[in-house]
Amino acid sequence: MQIKNEAMLITYADSLGANLQELNEVLDKHLQGVVGGVHLLPFYPSSGDRGFAPMDYTKVEPAFGDWAKVEAMSQKFYMMYDFMINHISRQSPYVQDFLERKDASPYADLFIRYKDFWPGGEPTQEDVDLIYKRKPRAPYAELTFKDGTSEKVWCTFDEQQIDLDVTTDTTKKFVKDNLTFLADKGASIIRLDAFAYANKKIGTNCFFVEPEIWDMLKYSAEVVAPYGVTVLPEIHEHYSIQLKIADQNYYVYDFALPMLVLHALYSGQVHRLVHWLEICPRQQFTTLDTHDGIGVVDVKDLLSDEEAEMTRESLYNQGANVKKIYSTEAYNNLDIYQINCTYYSALGNDDQAYLLARAIQCFAPGIPQIYYVGLLAGENDIELLESSKEGRNINRHYYTRDEIEAEVERPVVQRLFQLLKFRNSCPAFNGDITVEQINTHELIITWKNEGNEAKLEANLLTKQFAIFAAEDEADFQKVF
Repeated sequence: MQIKNEAMLITYADSLGANLQELNEVLDKHLQGVVGGVHLLPFYPSSGDRGFAPMDYTKVEPAFGDWAKVEAMSQKFYMMYDFMINHISRQSPYVQDFLERKDASPYADLFIRYKDFWPGGEPTQEDVDLIYKRKPRAPYAELTFKDGTSEKVWCTFDEQQIDLDVTTDTTKKFVKDNLTFLADKGASIIRLDAFAYANKKIGTNCFFVEPEIWDMLKYSAEVVAPYGVTVLPEIHEHYSIQLKIADQNYYVYDFALPMLVLHALYSGQVHRLVHWLEICPRQQFTTLDTHDGIGVVDVKDLLSDEEAEMTRESLYNQGANVKKIYSTEAYNNLDIYQINCTYYSALGNDDQAYLLARAIQCFAPGIPQIYYVGLLAGENDIELLESSKEGRNINRHYYTRDEIEAEVERPVVQRLFQLLKFRNSCPAFNGDITVEQINTHELIITWKNEGNEAKLEANLLTKQFAIFAAEDEADFQKVF
């Protein structure tokens, strides 16, 4: 199914109901017209990171269901699947065969072996300091082979996620085989997870390494193009990278929007948000919330350092049940680039402020993605957080069918569904946008397309807003 200019739900296979069967039932009963697409977070057998340490892309985790359940969803919604272009599970058949047969393994070239990559087999301290990394030391895991020998291989994230060497023919075949398999299984978009980490090169920070990273992106896009499928590189970094990728006519993420909207709502000031809406890519997916935290690094230079710090501090001061310690080692989270909190709780569980945030997202350039917790205006799950001691679980509540039946009756959720249905069905959003700053606190966003118009008038200080629509050049009518 082709991508539609309709909101996309982001969900795990077992978060809206216990499995894919129940998720399909929830979609059919409650979300027809509310969302047109589904980003089904990794549903493959995995050894860690809530699915992001995949063992086999050709299989569905049996606890979730099977491919028939996934493909049934793809008949009704345009679908996004994940492909972890940077790594594969340590428990995958590929790594296990490598451990068994070492150099004789057909998969030996899949991995970045320190002995082959670094002169002398080890990076210098200067090399280590240069690398854009998530660990305080060189990014490696030590593998012990059947013959008793051991060696270091590149490992950017968790030790269950062994990095791939995307420069070898072996890995290129692995990428091609799996991308084409997923494209043939109902994907409309394949998200290239941890994309900017994929290429490593001595003398660089090993993050978005040019020009090599462009070759990898082009290769991936060309592999799935015959299937009518597109790729979406996932990158959390300076907004200029998204602009650069968008200039090459690829879809990108708007990861800057969440903090910019929070800044506008906390401060009542609209100028930073207006500036971004004027210059941001048009072919993009917008987010306010994801399965990870609220990104901070993405707004560098869109907010001043002082404004970013104010926004971060306001989140902790005004947010509901959110504490700095949740984003620290105490909760198994050293990711300084994201804050762990639901978006609803970031706004103090305030219905009016939350609906305004979603209205801005719906009127921003791009296709809105809405995380399942956000779709139900979910509060921080302190119980799950404390029982697991995993910081990101604050925003990963498991909803039972009974809970969903209750949540969808809440007025804030009903209003959000109404907003999303309007966004999905109004033809004005297929046209052109204008953004006006009326004064310090007020803005107007207008979409026009062949006589159809949609307009958002909002005051970020009072949180009051209204939405108007006009069809066939008729007068505006208030719709929200």
